[in-house]
Amino acid sequence: MPRGLVVKVTAGADDPERCNQGFTVAATALAAGAEVSLWLTGEAAWFGVPGRADEFDLPQAQPLADLLATVVAGGTVTVCSQCASRRDIAESDLREKVRLAGSASYVAEVLAEGVQALVY
Repeated sequence: MPRGLVVKVTAGADDPERCNQGFTVAATALAAGAEVSLWLTGEAAWFGVPGRADEFDLPQAQPLADLLATVVAGGTVTVCSQCASRRDIAESDLREKVRLAGSASYVAEVLAEGVQALVY
């Protein structure tokens, strides 16, 4: 059974290379057969809102919208509830199949047996 991977992305348009790396790793891990959970925190929380990933541009990188769609389709995507609150993002603002959850849920995921956590 493949190992689980939790990828936490803390950067958004404020640090586009780091942001895109996290999404790329999450999508690549899915393609390799891993169970993937992508957490969007800090400025990355905005990518839980429909259309925001479409606005992101990083030359010579896979489009963020495509990477996010891959993870939404094959893994789980969570927006940090505190990060969303600080940005006035409500659960009703999120794209389909993206959830809100807090630190207790994140800690439970990363402490599960056989899970690797990465932070970008």
